[in-house]
Amino acid sequence: MSETEAATKGPRTNGWGIDLQYRDALEQWHDTPERTIAAILEAMGADSSAVGPPADDSVLVVRAGEQREILAAARIVLESGESIDVEGRLPPDLPIGYHQLQAERLEKPQRLIVSPGKCWLPEGLRSWGWAVQLYAARSGMSWGIGDFSDLARLAEWSAGELDAGLLLVNPLSAATPLVPQQASPYYPSSRRFLNPLWLHIEWIPGATTEQIPQLEELVRAGRALNSMRLIDRDRVFELKMRALELLWLEFQGDATFDRFSQEQGVDLDRYAAFCALAEHHQTGWNEWPQRYRHPRNEAVRLFAEERADRIRFHKWVQWQLDRQRSRCSDAIALMQDLPIGVDPNGADAWAWQDTFAKNVGVGAPPDEFNTKGQNWGLPPFVPHKLRAAAYEPFIQTVRAALRNAGGLRIDHVMGLFRLFWIPEGLTADQGAYVRYNADEMLAILSLESERARAYIVGEDLGTLEEGVREKLAAHCILSYRLLWFEKGDPESYPKEALAAVTTHDLPTVAGLWTGSDLRKQQELHLQPNEESTREIVARLTTSAGLQSQSAIGDVITSAYRLLAKTPSRILTAALEDAAGLEERPNIPATTPDQNPNWSLAFPMPIEELMQSELPRRIAAVLQRKEARGAESELTLGAGQS
Repeated sequence: MSETEAATKGPRTNGWGIDLQYRDALEQWHDTPERTIAAILEAMGADSSAVGPPADDSVLVVRAGEQREILAAARIVLESGESIDVEGRLPPDLPIGYHQLQAERLEKPQRLIVSPGKCWLPEGLRSWGWAVQLYAARSGMSWGIGDFSDLARLAEWSAGELDAGLLLVNPLSAATPLVPQQASPYYPSSRRFLNPLWLHIEWIPGATTEQIPQLEELVRAGRALNSMRLIDRDRVFELKMRALELLWLEFQGDATFDRFSQEQGVDLDRYAAFCALAEHHQTGWNEWPQRYRHPRNEAVRLFAEERADRIRFHKWVQWQLDRQRSRCSDAIALMQDLPIGVDPNGADAWAWQDTFAKNVGVGAPPDEFNTKGQNWGLPPFVPHKLRAAAYEPFIQTVRAALRNAGGLRIDHVMGLFRLFWIPEGLTADQGAYVRYNADEMLAILSLESERARAYIVGEDLGTLEEGVREKLAAHCILSYRLLWFEKGDPESYPKEALAAVTTHDLPTVAGLWTGSDLRKQQELHLQPNEESTREIVARLTTSAGLQSQSAIGDVITSAYRLLAKTPSRILTAALEDAAGLEERPNIPATTPDQNPNWSLAFPMPIEELMQSELPRRIAAVLQRKEARGAESELTLGAGQS
């Protein structure tokens, strides 16, 4: 196919969902190398002699009211337990939910998913809030890292004094319970369970030095870590685990804990078994003895029986985390953040290894801001295996992310349509896109959103295919728009969107304005796009009427005043900007020895930040009470660059 034909018809895709071409951010088409296709087929466990996966009847996904033909007499067993006999087609009044379709022609019951077709989105939603990297937001009571007590304090301050309606929080997902602790919240061991580092030990019943004298030394050691700007996750982990183990020894049981364990069921059992096995072997599952490498192996069951107390301990830790996160959501809506994937050596990859691809990572092809492309090292679900599992891993992942949440940001939401697979041994520009059944996954997302009464934001930045944003909008999924990227006037941003100035992967306002962020990238030999950076600075300067000597607080406030012009439903401000920081949380394509990604705490405690002027100035403009006033006449138009 020529480039002209490809641009008109889109890329050709083989029977396994592998695109045979892709178009990069510069609108150039690339053919997928044969060795890439062969490596992806191997990663899928595919029969390379077959044109595609075998037909599968594991799941039927429909919209509420859709009278899909089913060709034969069948029985529908609803979630409620009620049974309905049908013939020829589905009835129009099926309730939304997960039901079973039973028929003689089916080897096993088929999961029947009835979706509302759209995500939950309140009509009058118009709000703002901070984007919070929780680990960095420490208080005087922290143990070297921001925790749920700090999140609750930020929530009460934001809602009570600043009229905010949400906090967008970095992923709270669990890391493998070993040292060294994984710093990146976007490389979790599990997306379903939470990281014990977020626990505020003193919130746990019985956590007093009067009841447990040994806690005094741990509290002192934990708070001493606040004197260091660089977060020592390993030390925090060791101190908090010692404290938790002391508290566990005093735990006498609780009916609420029993209900939580029962509700979470076998999935919590397996997660706790993974944690205990990882502790025992001091490594992730790929290095365990073969007999432990699959959760359904008999050896795993025997191990769980032998270490029942330790497994119950890990379940108790998750219960404490669930309770504390719920407490944080009392004052304000939490918008949680769902990473695109998981650690290949972690808990979810172990539990669902039969649905993940092997020896391949997802990433992104080269673009104008990451000229070498990116490989995030996260294993993707194999599309046909995920569907054969009736989407259970996807359902559980989304449901867990929506727990105690008012909203959910989905990182790299384009992954519901296609993901860029990069086989081991190949570079990021030698990968290929692999297709997923977006209609079915969006239907499931809509169902979970409706049930949780939580809105969905899709991070739709980067290389987008035609029609993706339109389909997301049709499912009431909010777009994601950035002042740094959008060259049009903020008034032209879509209403159905979350708008922000920057993200954790991009420069802060101070870092951009002072040039320190660009200098840092140059020092790291990252080949930054200097022309684009200069263009953003020029737009900001002209649009906000700034001078080179403008005070940084005025520059930051001006950037957010521009953002406040947008009609978008939700606005977020980086808490780093409220603190006037030049460092961003993460510089992509760097390693820990190059840059302290995800590991820099704020230079001041949040008590001091909450008393300062700049957060109030930002809040005042983002409340949009003056959005049509004289000060709102600033523009950020492409014609003014």
